[in-house]
Amino acid sequence: MIALQQIDRQTRLTRNQKLMVVVIIVTSCLEFFDNMIIAFVLAFISKPWNLTFGISAVILLSSGVGGIIGAFFWGQIADAFGRRPTLIATILAFSGASLFMAFTPDSGWIYLSIFRFVLGFGVGGFVVNMPYVQEFLPARMRGFVSSLVSVFIPGGLMIGSLLGAYLTPLIGWRGLFAVGALPVLLTLVIRYGIPESPMWALRRGRIDQARASTAWALQCRPEEVELASIPAATTWKRPRLSELLHYPRSLAACCLGNLGAVTGSYGFSLWVPTLIVLVLVTTPEHASTLMIGVSLAGMIGRLLCGYLSDIIGRRACGALFFLAGAVLLPATALSTSGEIGTISIFWLMLMLTYFFSDSGNSINGPYSAEMWPSHLRSSGMGVAYGFGSIGKITGPLGLALIVGSSNFIKPAAMLPAIMPAFLYLAFWFALSGLAYGLLGIETKGRSFEEIDAILEARRGTVGIRRSAPG
Repeated sequence: MIALQQIDRQTRLTRNQKLMVVVIIVTSCLEFFDNMIIAFVLAFISKPWNLTFGISAVILLSSGVGGIIGAFFWGQIADAFGRRPTLIATILAFSGASLFMAFTPDSGWIYLSIFRFVLGFGVGGFVVNMPYVQEFLPARMRGFVSSLVSVFIPGGLMIGSLLGAYLTPLIGWRGLFAVGALPVLLTLVIRYGIPESPMWALRRGRIDQARASTAWALQCRPEEVELASIPAATTWKRPRLSELLHYPRSLAACCLGNLGAVTGSYGFSLWVPTLIVLVLVTTPEHASTLMIGVSLAGMIGRLLCGYLSDIIGRRACGALFFLAGAVLLPATALSTSGEIGTISIFWLMLMLTYFFSDSGNSINGPYSAEMWPSHLRSSGMGVAYGFGSIGKITGPLGLALIVGSSNFIKPAAMLPAIMPAFLYLAFWFALSGLAYGLLGIETKGRSFEEIDAILEARRGTVGIRRSAPG
């Protein structure tokens, strides 16, 4: 497909491609913001509503359950009906749910939980963001540029923190949910400013649309875009989840890689602030300040991992950073005492551990999208993201069982449990590293056509003839 080869020959991104990257970054950031608003709202409603721990758990976990289902659903929709309309639909879903939550009646925790589920279902559509942006990027830049989407996702939490602290006293917690509906304005930008993925259009045999999308990306005239080897529209078949079984290495690497990373990261993030208070015998406010350093270390690590993924490869980066994090966790558990000057060694080790363990998350999305043939890219990522989201339960639940606490949303920390708990988290990070290192295929610098050819060759000629889309 010469059109896509023209994109791959680029040495610099055009203004339109940069716009595409920015829109996807902002969309992903706001998805995370909408999903995390509840953490700040609960601080306002828990006492007036007399919420029990069990009810709070239902409210918090409802979006996680919706996200798992949504990831499976939206992945298939994006492969069947296109990246652009699917992204618009997901934004409408989570923004609309946030708006409805602004009308939550007093003590209406069931109402709130239902729309938290709908919101999570919409946020599960994050799986379309990565394939959409990747299919506009040249192969040599795809790893780092698409990893920026993951790097800036935590910005959603920062936005929530600022609004929760400074805006909620003025507009109330219902007003905070109303603000969460504003991402719907992005649908106008996407609808009128960004075209459909050229690769998806080619797969559907929509030649004029593919030419127009490529011309938009390259900022050239449509007649300057060459097309060849176009699959006939009559050969296209709607993707089915059962087809993912034809690619067992991709399925195993993506699912295990995401499950290990999410379980480890989610458990670590929930437990560390409490550990800092306990180990350093300090206040929660000071612990929050120290967590800024830990968070910055993770962000810097994500940038480095994303950059290196275009140099040493996704597979090597996934294995290196996750396995390093797994090794550093028990070492951190042994460093609860001691200082360098006035600086706690434990805090320094936490930053170093998070630098590596969190960094691998910058390639989870890009790599999970790249390890699938073009006609299954969103479906495959949807399954990987949905399966990995189970880690949002196994992470805190596993820690709660280890420390002997019934609070599986935010496990209580106890000093004797640090080593077994960190070994538990280390197991999950090691699982991700081994999954990528032993099962993953290298996608660095390879065009999507080359990746498709490798995957289909491993699948077998008979399978290709039976169900390939073109």
